[in-house]
Amino acid sequence: MRRQFLRLTLLLTLLCSALVPGFASASTRGPLVLAAASLQESMNAAADAWARAGHPRPVISFAGSSALARQIEAGAPADLFVSANERWMDVLQRDGRLMPGTRATFLGNHLVLITPVSSNVRVTLKPGVNLAEIIGNGRLAMANPGVPAGMYGQQALERLGLWASVVPKVVRADNVRSTLALVERGAAPFGIVYATDAKASKTVRVAGIFPDASHKPIRYPVAQLKTSTNPEAAAFRNFLLSPKGKAIFRRYGFMTS
Repeated sequence: MRRQFLRLTLLLTLLCSALVPGFASASTRGPLVLAAASLQESMNAAADAWARAGHPRPVISFAGSSALARQIEAGAPADLFVSANERWMDVLQRDGRLMPGTRATFLGNHLVLITPVSSNVRVTLKPGVNLAEIIGNGRLAMANPGVPAGMYGQQALERLGLWASVVPKVVRADNVRSTLALVERGAAPFGIVYATDAKASKTVRVAGIFPDASHKPIRYPVAQLKTSTNPEAAAFRNFLLSPKGKAIFRRYGFMTS
């Protein structure tokens, strides 16, 4: 049942995109890209630039990397996958889901602690800081540990010796953008997201930056799927990896390799 649901979700994405006025016909539709939630603004900007160059605009579905990987495992008819960590790309590679020679890591990010813009709290995130006391009676929003942002966040808090004291205050979200929304709406006064997510929001600010050494490197790999049939898929992947494509992601705060 779950496998059928995931397939239906992706098929509906394709159908809805095809019904948008002015969108290309099915025979000339751009590739279907499954991309990590933290890439919303940057990947859409890359897709727009690709379309302005005369190509069919890619159809993009955003979610947590783990959810997207499960959709691919369930047979989702996608062309490209962009993950927020290497782990989920490793899973698909081990299962023979990737087109050989197409996997490449091209983006990096930082992990930050955010608060609403109205807050003046600033935190130096290091061993010994009393983060639980700073949070007080509030909540700390984090993505589920099954998705990259949640995994990185828990790693950082554990390595800094802060996890045991803050875990009672943690509220979980499906992905990093859902975490951001909790802080934006005032449902949680603190949240752990990527630096690019904080940059994309006008209602939150960075209260502290986690040391890069406190968690595994945040790397974004891209790969074409073995089942891909769209003739534009390889070319769009190459565009993402090109100097022009990487420049788009740098504008949104990503590091490029």
